[in-house]
Amino acid sequence: MKKLDLYVDKDGKKLRCGYTTGSCATGASKASAKMLLSEEKIEKIKISTPSSVELELEVNNIDISKDYVISSITKDAGDDIDVTDKIEIFSKVSLREDSKIIITGGIGIGIITKKGIYGEIGDYAINPTPKKMIETELRKLDENQGFNVEIFSPQGVEISKKTFNKNIGIEGGISIIGTTGIVNPMSEDAFLKSIYMEIKSIAQNEGTDSTLVLTPGNYGVDFSKNKLGIHTSVKVSNFLGKSLKYAYNLGFRKFYLIGHIGKFSKVSLGVFNTHNEVADLRLEAFVFYLAMESVEKNHFFNIMKLLSAEEAVEYLVNNNLGWIIEKMEKGAESRVLKYLKDDNIDVKVKMYSMNRGVNFD
Repeated sequence: MKKLDLYVDKDGKKLRCGYTTGSCATGASKASAKMLLSEEKIEKIKISTPSSVELELEVNNIDISKDYVISSITKDAGDDIDVTDKIEIFSKVSLREDSKIIITGGIGIGIITKKGIYGEIGDYAINPTPKKMIETELRKLDENQGFNVEIFSPQGVEISKKTFNKNIGIEGGISIIGTTGIVNPMSEDAFLKSIYMEIKSIAQNEGTDSTLVLTPGNYGVDFSKNKLGIHTSVKVSNFLGKSLKYAYNLGFRKFYLIGHIGKFSKVSLGVFNTHNEVADLRLEAFVFYLAMESVEKNHFFNIMKLLSAEEAVEYLVNNNLGWIIEKMEKGAESRVLKYLKDDNIDVKVKMYSMNRGVNFD
């Protein structure tokens, strides 16, 4: 498998780009169509991407029949952390008697089950850009010939279980996606888009009158389902602020935010990107709220000597100061109102620790 020789600089590191499932589907479709028309096997296929990067892709798993040709392209995610890396994307192409190009999906390609995704409920999750890419490349082969194109990926059934697809309303397989054709490694924009899609899906299927749970990780999702009975939860990692603003602009006015105290202690000071590289004010947050309650100063110095928020929690509980965390939660709620510039929002913040859950008594 030939790797894409394209790199970006990320925080001083040279990271290799890859290509999307959309580019794979396009390459496999063009390769299958070309072999169907020429009746000759090929080893490589060239395609253009919306980002103006030309790709030369190796063609795999060739099956030439009288009525159709099947081939596949192996997904290359570059240095991006992507569960679809190395997956085989297949395309089965047959000729039509008219000039239409009909693109559909097969095994391993997800089915849209909710509004808010590109396409109608019941459609295969093949986004508009990959469809356009396929049509463009097939027209380069023949301007008038019609083609039936079926995109499939047997590995996609299992791999989809490791993606966000089910949360945004795609069941049974992966999505054929990509707006540029190229995977930009560790792209914050790509991650944010997945968060926004999930929030938008909830808005369109549950309505913006529902309570939206935003949480950095799995604990918050489980807590909201099992303890609160709320299923409209979205994992937002460190992007609490941007997620809040997006949801607010969609019309949500009721929020339940639950997160580890190491992250949400920062929110209590008005920090809405909780990544350590942005701000590391965990221990300072404890000291601030203790000072606001006129607690003895020796506790400030003791806490600042600690290494983690978990240690701070244990210190507080052991010194009968666990009640300060409720003050921090209220402070975080106040900060959310200021952040969104709306005092009429219904917001609840709940912090937890790995050792004690949400109980700090």
